[in-house]
Amino acid sequence: MPTDSANHAKHRPMLRKVIKSVGLCAVAAIIFLFGVGIGNGRIVLGNTQEAANGKLPATLDYNSVQQVYQLLKTKYDGQLDASKLLSGMKSGLAAATGDPHTEYFDKNAAKDFENQLNGSFTGIGAELGQDDKGNLVIVAPIDGFPASRAGLRPQDMVVDINGTSTTGMTVDEAVNRIRGPKGTNVTLHIIREKTQDMTLTITRDDIKIPSVKWEMLDGSVGSIKVSQFSDDTSVLIKNAAYALRDQGAKSILLDLRGNPGGLLTAAVDMASMWLPRGTTILQEKRGNTVVQTYKSQVDQPPLQGKPTVVLVNAGSASAAEIVTGALHDNKAATVMGEKSYGKGSVQEIQNLPAGDEIKITVARWYRPNGQNIDKKGITPDQVVNMTDSDYKQGLDPQKDAALAFLRK
Repeated sequence: MPTDSANHAKHRPMLRKVIKSVGLCAVAAIIFLFGVGIGNGRIVLGNTQEAANGKLPATLDYNSVQQVYQLLKTKYDGQLDASKLLSGMKSGLAAATGDPHTEYFDKNAAKDFENQLNGSFTGIGAELGQDDKGNLVIVAPIDGFPASRAGLRPQDMVVDINGTSTTGMTVDEAVNRIRGPKGTNVTLHIIREKTQDMTLTITRDDIKIPSVKWEMLDGSVGSIKVSQFSDDTSVLIKNAAYALRDQGAKSILLDLRGNPGGLLTAAVDMASMWLPRGTTILQEKRGNTVVQTYKSQVDQPPLQGKPTVVLVNAGSASAAEIVTGALHDNKAATVMGEKSYGKGSVQEIQNLPAGDEIKITVARWYRPNGQNIDKKGITPDQVVNMTDSDYKQGLDPQKDAALAFLRK
């Protein structure tokens, strides 16, 4: 996420790194040099967090913590680093929430996080997370980058990294093992669909992603592919929408497959290309209280009324699900493909001294129809699966089905 002043709230709905962010997941998704970000947008929520936890003590009793520190200092057979011990304490406080999206970042991790939200980082170009059993899984490899070219797919389970088992490994630990300098290799042992066992060696590279690509198909269908929701997305989606309208597009194919999310504001701007001013795109709630409602701000949306299909799959999360739900619930699009990931919470990032940051889940987001999709995802109107054979042969039955629908 972009850096704001120390007292400015940052959010990301994933999902999955307010800025307000919609991040990933049932998977404990994190944006990192292995992957990409999840939904964000800016907002200040005031003192709602304090109200929600008003029964907690004003300060914590650190006597026992000091006792542990003194025992480590006097008894530990090894070299200790005071800054690492402090970082470990802060990470532990965040982890004690039991929420995979509430995280503490030291200054290096915070910088990486910002770069990834901006669509620029070094790695293999995929999002890593944890499933509900704690297994490390691929959330979404990004088209055109090392992870995708090597054949990684959403929901692939990573069982070891460079020969080290991932059993009990946190997402952060896995990220640190997977990231590395451009041109170096990382070897991943993958289990796919609980039956296929494979080893992939992937060469790390600089990842710079233009988040939106568009083209005309057959002179009538405007195709828009969105890889993530980053700083350039709002401008690029407007360019795409007006260009396709001016080129005579009669219908639109919006491909959000493998899109792990990003900036919340970008998701709102994207949905606004179809929805007239005042149309609800999403609501944020803390408990049963609505704290923010996002609506379209466009008077004459360039794509309003054009038959639209949104393609999603298991790698479509957070901000991608916001757009999908908004267009579907406002009867502006038909959803096709496979069930989406299911990330329905909102995170806020606050700056800390020395460049550190903390990301805190502050709310849940709800579709216009009132549903929260966390750990549920969005089931398409028309389910179209991709088989192993399709992947191997370079076939795309999901896109074919969408085009056939739009050409009726």
